[in-house]
Amino acid sequence: MKVFKFGGASVKSAEAVKNLTQIMKGYNENILVVVSAMGKTTNALEEIARLFFSEKSTAENYKALKDYHYGIVQELFPDKSNHVYTEMELVFEELLSVLKKQPSLSFDFDYDQIVSFGEIISTRIVAAYLNTSGIKVKFTDIRKYLKTDNTYREARIDWELSTGLVRKAFGFSDEKIYVTQGFIGSTINNLSTTLGREGSDYSAAILAYILDAESVTIWKDVPGVLNADPKWFDNTVRLEQLSYLDAIELSYYGATIIHPKTIKPLQNKNIKLHVKSFLNPHDGGTIIGDLSYESLIPCFIFKMDQVLIQISPLDFSFIAEENLKSIFGYFSRHGVKINLMQNSAISFQVCVNNDPSRVPNLLNELRKEFKVWYDTGRELVTIRYYDNSTIERVMVNKQLVLEQKSTRTIQLVVKDLGDK
Repeated sequence: MKVFKFGGASVKSAEAVKNLTQIMKGYNENILVVVSAMGKTTNALEEIARLFFSEKSTAENYKALKDYHYGIVQELFPDKSNHVYTEMELVFEELLSVLKKQPSLSFDFDYDQIVSFGEIISTRIVAAYLNTSGIKVKFTDIRKYLKTDNTYREARIDWELSTGLVRKAFGFSDEKIYVTQGFIGSTINNLSTTLGREGSDYSAAILAYILDAESVTIWKDVPGVLNADPKWFDNTVRLEQLSYLDAIELSYYGATIIHPKTIKPLQNKNIKLHVKSFLNPHDGGTIIGDLSYESLIPCFIFKMDQVLIQISPLDFSFIAEENLKSIFGYFSRHGVKINLMQNSAISFQVCVNNDPSRVPNLLNELRKEFKVWYDTGRELVTIRYYDNSTIERVMVNKQLVLEQKSTRTIQLVVKDLGDK
């Protein structure tokens, strides 16, 4: 059995869904298909969630979301009697009923109840079109089987409960192909949860681990894992192979091609991960597994819009273990992930994503116990397998603010000299 994961770009339009169908026609084996929300649907639903929580009108955004999906459905299913129209109406009525309620006291809870609809809608459409095209599939709502705690927006898997439920749900002796959702799960009380932004890769890895899959294939709009993001770098190179360790390191430092949590479940059972292009499905892509090599070409990861925070004791005593325990506690409670950390005798510096819903609250809390200084608009550049020429390449028209270096990886917090 194999697991295929199709991201938002691979199902963003009617043509994209047809392309997915052509890919599936090239396989005659047991496959679990994990699908993300279509195109930029998650972004659209996040905006709806923000408006809802602020008690502002969501009507215009809801209509735009519905029109987008119905446009795809009408192109794929000219026969209006197809059952997918009824399914879509029921799903959008359910979303509308959520939006008619009063917000809770938790934005993260409301976020998950709203944003989770993206994957339900996309998988309804994909499953219906595959069936219409002669590929028999079974639609499965993963929320019934993938159980999590109630850490909304970053839910943690209940592995013991989920393992039993998932293995009962996906009986490949009866069905050859299942279609289900990435990114989402639910609590034991059936309240929707999400696994973290871009978490569909992680969903695919979880299901592969539980079901002892032969391999996982992530279908992307790039030819495989590249040594840099084409948005920020010219002349990128495809990496034909990656070890689990390098894949973990690259994803941890922010490589967007793979979700950071994806690799470990696969490594634990030595399940190979393929990253392939849905635009050129017969190309080799990148294979990730228990592989060894001396080194790789330099790999670049860019994180823009970073906040550099410096934390010092109010009495100018040393930064000691008790201080660090307290500091990490604040970051954990506010759900702010640290991209780089460095400490001296009297200060602790971190670089984090500029999340306006979390960082200001974190800074206010830190100020109760520490002296806090911060600077916005910074960039974080990570180079794996660096050398002097690669450092010089990324430092053009940049000012170095902070540097952290190990044998194979260097991280540079920089300021664009065009900034004032």
